[in-house]
Amino acid sequence: MRAVIQRVTSSEVSVDGKITGKISKGFNVLLGVMQGDTKAQADLLAGKIARLRVFEDEEGKMNLGLLDIGGEVLAISQFTLCADLKKGNRPSFFPGAQPDEANELYEYFCSSLLAQGVKNVEKGVFGADMKVSINNDGPVTIVMDTDLWDKKDK
Repeated sequence: MRAVIQRVTSSEVSVDGKITGKISKGFNVLLGVMQGDTKAQADLLAGKIARLRVFEDEEGKMNLGLLDIGGEVLAISQFTLCADLKKGNRPSFFPGAQPDEANELYEYFCSSLLAQGVKNVEKGVFGADMKVSINNDGPVTIVMDTDLWDKKDK
């Protein structure tokens, strides 16, 4: 599972001109679900994101996490994060999970964020052509890949 986490002052996503998710301070998370990803990886990633300490404390240091500030998450399914660019210039999306499996893990990831204590998780519309507005804070952008924590030999 791959995620791009952006610290934001606000973010929203719309489909066909209708806002489907909107948050204030927190994270915009683009999530790519790969073939073979599991609920355990979704839980691990959700926990890392919920506790990621990139918000400033009273001294201006990045010491606070999403839970500390009562931040929100806008989670958007993003299959293009699964792109394979080893050959040529046209990406292959074969490494991505099949749509039904990807949507199930995306929904599970969002529920796991709530279970980790995130106060509000807004979502895009899986598989839709979405327009995303992001007001970066910093900007602070972190890329996470569960393969980094996977103990299996690859």
